[in-house]
Formats: sequence, C-alpha cells, structure tokens
Amino acid sequence: MISKSNTLDSKSAGFNLNQESQEPTFYDDPDLNYSIEKPIKNWDEKRSKWSKLHPTFNHGVKERILVVSGSQSTPCKNPIGDHLLLRFFKNKVDYCRIHGYDIFYNNVLLQPKMFFFWAKMPAVRAAMVAHPEAEWIWWVDSDAAFTDMDFKLPLEKYKDHNFVVYGWPKLIYEKKSWTGLNAGVFLIRNCQWSMDLIEAWAKMGPQSTEYDKWGQILQSTFKDKNFPQSDDQSGLSYLLLKEKDKWGDKLYLESEYYFQGYWVDIIGQLDNITDKYIGIEKKMPSLRRRHAEKVSERYGKLWEEYLIKDKWRMPFITHFTGCEPCSGDYNPIYSWETCYNAMQKALNLADNQVLRKYGFVHKDLLDSSSVSPLPFDFPSNSVV
Repeated sequence: MISKSNTLDSKSAGFNLNQESQEPTFYDDPDLNYSIEKPIKNWDEKRSKWSKLHPTFNHGVKERILVVSGSQSTPCKNPIGDHLLLRFFKNKVDYCRIHGYDIFYNNVLLQPKMFFFWAKMPAVRAAMVAHPEAEWIWWVDSDAAFTDMDFKLPLEKYKDHNFVVYGWPKLIYEKKSWTGLNAGVFLIRNCQWSMDLIEAWAKMGPQSTEYDKWGQILQSTFKDKNFPQSDDQSGLSYLLLKEKDKWGDKLYLESEYYFQGYWVDIIGQLDNITDKYIGIEKKMPSLRRRHAEKVSERYGKLWEEYLIKDKWRMPFITHFTGCEPCSGDYNPIYSWETCYNAMQKALNLADNQVLRKYGFVHKDLLDSSSVSPLPFDFPSNSVV
C-alpha cells in the first residue's frame, strides 16, 4: 500500500498542471520582458507571489531543477554533426528522465547578436522567467555528456550559494588565468541575485556597444588569454577577480568532483573505472538486481556507500571542449578520429547505464549500433 505522503515524494505527484490563478501575477505585467536587455527587479517577490498562487508546486521546490541546453538553428557543417548533437541530447534526456528533471533545449538565438558561447545567457534568463517553479537552472553545453547517470548534484552543499561552476580559486585570484573556471556547465539559482549577475555578465557580450572594449580589458587582465574577443568564461572570471565582494560569497567554485571534466583527462580512465564497478557488482547481489527504471535513484544511493568508501567514482560530466562536433572545426592539437572515438566511448558508456534497465548493453563502447541481451544476474558469472 502506498501512503499519500509517499506519493507526494514523487517529482511530479500532486502538481496541478491545469491550475491557473485569476489573480494577477508578474506575467500580467505588460512591461515584463523576457529579453536579456531588459532588467527584472523584485524577482524574488514576484516569484514568491506566483508560488503562493500555485501551491501544488511548492512541495520539493528547493530541489527542483530545470536543465537547459541548446545548439544552433541551422544544420551542422560537419556531416555527422547533427547525429552527434542528437546523441548528446538523448544523453541529457535520459539523465533528466531518470531523476525527474524537466529539460528545455533551445536552438534559436534569443538575442541575435549573442552568438556562440554567449547564446546560453539569454536562454537561461528566459528559462528563469518561464519556470518560476524551478529553484535551479542548470545549463549544460551541447557537447557535454553525463557519464555517471546515477550521481545527483549535492544541493545541500550549495544551500548558501546561488551559482556553481567548475573552477579553482588559485587560478583565478593568484595566477589570473582565463581557464580558472569553465562556464560550459553551471548551476544558477532562480533568484534576484542571479538576475543581477546575468545583467552584469551580459554587458560584456557582443550585443553591447562596449564589446570590443571588453575584449581588450579581458585580454589585458588574463595574460594567458590568446584571442581578442570578449568571451563568457573570461567575463565571469573578471567579475570574480574585480568584484569579489559583490559576487564571490555566493559563487561556488567546485573542484571536488567532475562537475564537468575535460574529456582528454577522462577518456583514458573509463575502462579501468568500468572494471572497478563490475568488480563491486560481482560481490554485491543487491547492486546488480534488476529493477524498474523509475526506482533507479534508490540503487544510485546503494552505490554511494561503496564509492565513497573507495574515494573514486565515474566522472559525472565529460565535456568535449575543443572537439566542436557540429562544425567539425576541432582543435588541431588532437585529431578528429581521437575526438570522435572519445565521444562514442563516453556516450555509449552512459547509454549502457540506461540500456541495462531495458535488458541490453553495448558490448563494444566504440560500436554505437550494436547491443547484446544482458544475462540474468549480470555480472555475477556471466559474459555479455
């Protein structure tokens, strides 16, 4: 028997999707503008009022995440680029389905002048307004893949922060390096502080009349930045470096796990890590028990005991920085074959974690089109 309280623990149970209050909210304000050029003030109050008028969304709101990603509106120049983007998108949809997160995938420029890496900011800003029920907006670049499908963000760790990004304080504050953080994946709280941060950050973008000036400022500030254009990553680093008192206390630089990891550092480890996981499963029947996908989070928690004890785990997000799967204009320090094989390996590794719930598995991580049935009680005494 399922109690009413247990039912409400579901990510979606209890939501009244047909409810809409007749009392005015910020949506009824004709001056509300979704565009990044128009600041929004008193957002915390506006969002709070909306929540009071839609009480069925309040249960579990502090852990509610909307994942946002996106790509260009035109076909990829790389002949297999659209296929690769589809696979990266499927990976994100799989992760969101397992953990009960909504996802918004944008493929248009919401601000026509904010191209390339700047395009994420108008999408994130619009998502905050479109989803007042979400406490967090989680931007994940199109070329980043979840490689640990069980891991969940430790939101309790970030309860006193409004922005989380992969980075290292020493590289930003002491070495003044533009690679002191990577803005390709970040978690941002849906609040006024974040609205203000986006406003300050976006002023360095290509829609600004001071775009060229900001390029000069950022390049002179970060001596290792070898291109003249103002970019989002250097811009965020600059705000931390020059306005630490304003932004630093609420911005968390995460480096204790692969909030996102550079694919070159990760790919060579995957075979050994997979073998370690299989070794643990062979010893623990509870971990290899077949189960419905809907209860996957329970088994993820079971894994934590063993992974924390041994102080290692599967890399959470693998980011294929420099591979440019859509354009094909990859960084010449590595070959396209190296990029492609690495993407196949990471995506199929993640896919295996999903397909196991459906009774199949990729036997060869470099073969995306073939799967094999998974024997009962794998991997106790079985070979796929």
